[in-house]
Parts: sequence; C-alpha cells; structure tokens
Amino acid sequence: MCIRVKKPGLLTTVQDTGRFGFQKYGVLASGAMDTMALRLANLLEGNEEQAAALEITLLGPQLVFEKATLVALAGGNLSPAVDGVPIPLWRPVYIPAGSMLTFGGAVSGCRTYLAVAGGICVPDVMESRSTYLRAGIGGFHGRALQAGDVLKTGEVACLMKAPSDEVSVLSWGVSHEIRPAYEENPVLRVVRGPEFESFAEESRQKFWHESFRVTPQSDRMGYRLADVSLALAEPLEMVSSAVSFGTIQVPPEGNPIVLLADRQTAGGYPRIAQIISVDLPLIAQVKPGEHVRFEEVSLEEAQALYVKREYDIAQFKQGLALQVR
Repeated sequence: MCIRVKKPGLLTTVQDTGRFGFQKYGVLASGAMDTMALRLANLLEGNEEQAAALEITLLGPQLVFEKATLVALAGGNLSPAVDGVPIPLWRPVYIPAGSMLTFGGAVSGCRTYLAVAGGICVPDVMESRSTYLRAGIGGFHGRALQAGDVLKTGEVACLMKAPSDEVSVLSWGVSHEIRPAYEENPVLRVVRGPEFESFAEESRQKFWHESFRVTPQSDRMGYRLADVSLALAEPLEMVSSAVSFGTIQVPPEGNPIVLLADRQTAGGYPRIAQIISVDLPLIAQVKPGEHVRFEEVSLEEAQALYVKREYDIAQFKQGLALQVR
C-alpha cells in the first residue's frame, strides 16, 4: 500500500522510538519527540510499538491513500479529517482507497503521530528508521517529506474492513487513564541534576517557583527557555558529561535548555534537573510561547511512576489483543 504526499505540512518526518547503541560513536538517538503517542498509535494498528510512523508538527500534511487501510492518530490534536469528515484521535480509523487525510488548526499540543497498519516502510539505518535531519540519515531519504513523495507501508495479513466504503471509526481505543495528561503550560516533574547544588540559592528557588517561557528558537534538539535567568553560586569548571532526553542544562547566560529527541551525546553545561520519563510526552507537546514550571520528585517516585506506566501499557496490549482477534 502506498501513501502519496500532496502537501508536506510544516515538518513531517518518519520516526520510530529511536536509534540506540551508537551514541558512543557520536550518533544521536533521535526518534519520536512523544514516544508514548507513537507507541500507542502503533498498538492500535496491531503494529509493533516501535514501528515507524509519521511525526507531524503544528501544520499537518495532505496525504492520499492509494488503497484502503487502517490508521491511528495519537498525541496533539491537529484537527484531522478524511475527505472533510473529522476523525478522532486515539482510535483506529478505516480509510477507503483514494481518500485524503488533511489537518487543520492545532486544538491542543503541537505534534501528532500517524500510524498505519503495517508501519511505514523505509530502510533501517543503524537499527532505526528514525529521521535525523541535521545528518540527513534515516527516515525517507534523511529528510522531511515533500510534495510528490510516495511512502510504502508494510503488508498486513488481514485488514479489518468496514461494512461500507466510507470512513469508519472502530470500536476500541486508548482510555484517558493511559494517555499522557497533556495540558497548556504544564507542570513538569523533575529530579535534581548532578550540578543542582552548584547553583545559587536564589536561582534554585526560582527554578521551583517561577514560570519559564518556551522561545521560538526551539526545535527537536532542545527547547530554549526564557524569562527567568539562573546563575551558579561560583564559577564551575566542567568536562563534557552524559545527557539524555529531558536533561535541563544552563548555559553561561542563564537561560535553561531542555534537551530533547535530537540532543547531542554529551554536554558541558551544568545540569540543574532531569525531567522524569513519564512527563517527557508533556514537554514534547508544548508550543513556542507557552510556559512550563517544574516540580521536584524523588528518584524513587520517578521510578515508581515509570513502572506503573509500563504496566498500564502491558495491560492495554493484552486487552487490545482480544479486540483485534
């Protein structure tokens, strides 16, 4: 089955859960900004949860489906519609052959994930199909989609068909209890970073009590925060150290940077905090101009929340397997 790109949208790329095992060689992990949305969209399609899907940012594409298929959208609500008929997120949707999927305004969030039955077929590059734009590797020819591109999808053993040739929403979906709790201007839970105590007391208090604005100079590599400046208690000499998705660094000018999917492999700025895993989907859906705040949790709390989330996903997969049968 093929998908033809009529209009590419602002930034539409092929992503999976990331490229791991190569950071020691300087190769970035990349992958979906909101891996939770990608995983759940794939599970709704009967795909492996790490299968390649489309990450659609703010202004969505126009996509024509050459054959009938099932799709699922998850993440931010960018007003999706098929042939002018609005379709929901977090549910599988049957799309007849020749139909066109379009998007409108961003109702909530800024990134949505489109999973297609069988997954998006692009070559593996270092054990991942994710697009890394700066290096031009992975995904569809290492770049964002363009008008005229044709995407191939994997074969499916059995495609559940709707009773007619009309758009049809299937009966199962992802419950609110499992979905990330997206909201504008979210409060993000963090654990203290290795250099937290090196910051001045006033800056530490600001970090917990002030609101930070996401600037337009933000991208998949990192979100730059403004309006609150943080300072070290005294100059600190550092060697480059490990960073990960959600690490919050503070450069010398004092404006924090939240490192995201296309983060570098190591950083030399003080790390004041680390966003916990279960809240990474929340920062991924924040639009430029919105604000974030930070709330401290312990490492033990962060681990417990992660274990619960993975347990909930496992339970969802078991229930979904019964539905798909």
